[in-house]
Amino acid sequence: MGRKPYGEGNRKLNLFALISVHTQLLVGFVLYFLSPFVQFTSTMMKERDTRYWTVEHLTAMIIAIILITVGHSKSKKASLPEGKHRAIAIYYTLALVIIIVTILLSKRALLGMS
Repeated sequence: MGRKPYGEGNRKLNLFALISVHTQLLVGFVLYFLSPFVQFTSTMMKERDTRYWTVEHLTAMIIAIILITVGHSKSKKASLPEGKHRAIAIYYTLALVIIIVTILLSKRALLGMS
């Protein structure tokens, strides 16, 4: 993080990340209601895969998107460049960790690799 200036490139990159996760949220909501993996049955919470796709994945991704949104907002409000970089680093890293852990919990092949 250091004492580097917070430039226009930083602002654009952070805004791009914010816009991309919100776009993924909208696409995800469409897929959520069309997906055969999401089932609202009485045994949903007992079945690992159904519970993951119906509850856990959705919850974790919404938390990650909230963290990215809060981090972007805090970086905009910070007056010093160090505060802007710190807010982005903390909140975006927490969101990234949540996203990676949630993907790993799916027990599916990562990026098509088995």
